[in-house]
Amino acid sequence: MKAREKCGIVAAYSYNGKTVMPTIMNALKALQHRGQESWGVAAPNHPPYKKLGLVAEYSYDFTHVMQSMVSHVGIGHVRYSTIGTSDFRNVQPIQIGDEFMIAHNGTITNSFELERALGGEFETPTWASDTHLVGLRLLQILKQNRNDWFRAFELLSREVVGAYCFVILTNQGEVYAVRDDRGFRPLCIGRHPENDMIVVASESCALSILGAELERDINPGEIVRISSNGIESHVFAEEKHHAHCAFEYTYFAHPSSYLEGRSVYSVRKNFGKSLAKRYKLKGDIVIPVPDSARPAALGFSEKSGIPFEEGLMKDRYGKKGGLRSFIQPSAQQRLEITRMIVPLIEAVKGKDVIVVDDSIVRGTSSKQIIGALKKAGAKKISLLSTFPPITHPCYTGIDFPTQEELVAYQAGDGSRTIEEINKNVADILKIDFVGYNSAEGLCEGIGIPWSELCLSCVTGDYSNLKDKPHIDKRKLQK
Repeated sequence: MKAREKCGIVAAYSYNGKTVMPTIMNALKALQHRGQESWGVAAPNHPPYKKLGLVAEYSYDFTHVMQSMVSHVGIGHVRYSTIGTSDFRNVQPIQIGDEFMIAHNGTITNSFELERALGGEFETPTWASDTHLVGLRLLQILKQNRNDWFRAFELLSREVVGAYCFVILTNQGEVYAVRDDRGFRPLCIGRHPENDMIVVASESCALSILGAELERDINPGEIVRISSNGIESHVFAEEKHHAHCAFEYTYFAHPSSYLEGRSVYSVRKNFGKSLAKRYKLKGDIVIPVPDSARPAALGFSEKSGIPFEEGLMKDRYGKKGGLRSFIQPSAQQRLEITRMIVPLIEAVKGKDVIVVDDSIVRGTSSKQIIGALKKAGAKKISLLSTFPPITHPCYTGIDFPTQEELVAYQAGDGSRTIEEINKNVADILKIDFVGYNSAEGLCEGIGIPWSELCLSCVTGDYSNLKDKPHIDKRKLQK
């Protein structure tokens, strides 16, 4: 299986000639929640600078990049892979021939078809990622179409199946920002008026950190060219319905971001209020699993009238204090980070506790947290999930594992009602009550209709992918 990336991307172009590398590095720090395995930056006519680990882990890297990559234009990437091991050769941005560098957020599900389409023109090593392969195919199409980037993406989009957002940097100093026609992953563009700089990023939180102003989302099926001639936009593909990832709203995105014009923080509060309406629970306190569930727990508290407490705290001062458990590549690493979430004994001892979490995927983190709460003296524990039961794997950029590993699938065997799944998951986790949000409640909380969201991991409906040519149906049937 090829390595797959689910990441954060950024690009910056300065029109006053100032170097953009401080901007790119700070934007990557702001996007670190999207990928914590590796990072990289690139400037024209320089080899990309790449490292394993966190952007802020070594001060030397920041200083080195500032001194060695002085440029008015550049791109950057933070990586989260869903394969258990990391290969430094797939750290991005990736150099494609002598023409351009590419950074990618998403998953191309038919990369084997793209490799076949190359026809042996390029060497494709066994470790090559989907990003590497799509970059080579793009280069091939560009050569066949007189380097017409807009036409190249019109053609490439007919071949590529899956989720993708790209930032691409040419040796001539042009930036291209591209979002697939379904809009699975977010991508936005902003402007820093004081610095006369254009910034593209996976999320608007990166723009906020930089002091840049969000102008708009890059639309599904749109390619934006940023160059000395200004900003040009072209629609390379159109779809009647989009498929924005619902999991971005519950977990992946930063709460300060805006996706499709909606505040992620407000959406998460809506989820909590929806859960309070759906489940009339009694309890002494409501506590969030830090950190992404905090707004939802607050919304539940406001709607139910049950006091909000910080009953679980995460160690932020150790080496792994800022890491997120879900996006770690191995079960052992996820468990190590979950163990850093500790209960506040005085808050939970002798209490009926309602725990709000963003989602329940494998159930291993939930078991660890429940065990810690019981040891701290919680009298009764109820667990609520802002995301519906996840019963199918994801093929567009989130690491939901095989069905057999998904606790909701184990509890329902793919056929039970949400109430039956609630009861069976509670039995598996050995607690008093489990309550999942419904798909309808999720759509209502986001404020986007079902037809505009991707809920394949909940429904098992992969029509967003299967109706495209060349789909690798073997992966969909795993």
